[in-house]
Amino acid sequence: MADTSVSFVSLGCAKNLVDSEKMLGLLAEAGCAIVGDGGEADVAVVNTCGFLESSRREALDVLGELAEQKRAGRLGRIVVAGCLVQRDGQRLIEAVPEIDALVGVNNRADIVRAVAAEAQTSTSQKVKKSKRDAGEPAVYLGDYHPASWVGANRSDRVRLRLTPQHYAYLRISEGCNQKCTFCTIPSIRGPMHSKTVDEILAEARELIADGAVEIVLIGQDTTSYGQDVGDGPGLAGLLGALNRLDGVEWIRLMYVYPSVLTDEILDAIAECDRVVNYIDMPLQHIDDRVLKAMHRRVTRRQSEDLLARIRDRIPGVAIRTTLIAGFPGETDEAFEALDSFIRDFRFDALGVFPYSSEPGTPAHRMAEPVPPDVIEQRVDRLMRTQQEVAFARARSRAGERFRVLIDDFGRDGVLPARHAGQAPEVDSVVYVGDSEAEPGGFVDVRCVGSKDYDLIARPVAAGLPILQEKAVSD
Repeated sequence: MADTSVSFVSLGCAKNLVDSEKMLGLLAEAGCAIVGDGGEADVAVVNTCGFLESSRREALDVLGELAEQKRAGRLGRIVVAGCLVQRDGQRLIEAVPEIDALVGVNNRADIVRAVAAEAQTSTSQKVKKSKRDAGEPAVYLGDYHPASWVGANRSDRVRLRLTPQHYAYLRISEGCNQKCTFCTIPSIRGPMHSKTVDEILAEARELIADGAVEIVLIGQDTTSYGQDVGDGPGLAGLLGALNRLDGVEWIRLMYVYPSVLTDEILDAIAECDRVVNYIDMPLQHIDDRVLKAMHRRVTRRQSEDLLARIRDRIPGVAIRTTLIAGFPGETDEAFEALDSFIRDFRFDALGVFPYSSEPGTPAHRMAEPVPPDVIEQRVDRLMRTQQEVAFARARSRAGERFRVLIDDFGRDGVLPARHAGQAPEVDSVVYVGDSEAEPGGFVDVRCVGSKDYDLIARPVAAGLPILQEKAVSD
């Protein structure tokens, strides 16, 4: 495969990005020449997201463009991988006949075979053939099974990273056992299965050696880490182990599930000096009737008590959440309660998804659907409410001093950066002027103003004290 050039398109979330990086690593090890996204290549690989219908449309748009290139003779093969493959299977080939191979999420080690157009597989993998007349695409698709989740199907080491060198995502578990009624992830990714602490530490050391000073912990449900393998210390113990590694400056926790977020985990975040005071915890809603219909296993009272405990046990914590607007049965009263909740709690960061009715989920069969135009209006209003909160919080930070991580070279002498309360790619940023720092470097700054969601800062003069890194948020 030394003469095979591969163009790779990665769609979806950070968890999908890790899969893309691993597949790129496997292809590079096999001798493929990796070209930039959209560059001319012998083979195009698209790693898809299948979480929402909007994700499916995005993937089909990309595949449609590649199909045109193939029909025009500018592309040899199209290989499709990821969640949408696991969800739709060979229906994708019916939608885009130009597809040459499908690789499911549990079969990513077969990406090399798919690119190389080889039909042979190991004894544990069965290749099904499409019934399409013109050609017979190879389909590498199987359900998760513990016995097969080994080697390249499990380990995320030896990746070809797509993130900047100074930060990296580290997946600590795969799959989910929560069974929220709106979510397709359990049917796509399977039940939860955790990596061992030793596996995670080995991967973390590899990422640090590759230049990462910030490690972002991800999984469909990070708070349940270790429960499936009987790991007593669980997430709290893992945070402590990672905190003892040399070379990492920031460890960030994403995708926290509220019903299993314990005081032990909160205390570990507060006590580990390299674990930043940041929690990404999707709440989805606050109305008790909606929460029950979502099968979130928490009530409004429990959510509010948990949020109060988080702020009490982790001084200066930044809390990010995501919500769903327009879930079936969401009354005007339930929506108004959600809007008031956003205004009153003052989240550091917040995103809102319009409810998407996904076939195969329990919510898809629920009565009392909310009309699409009403869902759109509700999303817009919730985001406008959060905008008021976020703009006010940004203005209130003028004069604060904190530490930032430079993310890019920027332009005109202004460098985009983040403080510990800002996650890469999803949160606001800090624009730092008058600094010669480079990406991956840390700078102590003073906030001198704000522009909408973002902060504007200047380096702190030598000798002036700064706030502790663990207290960067109100």
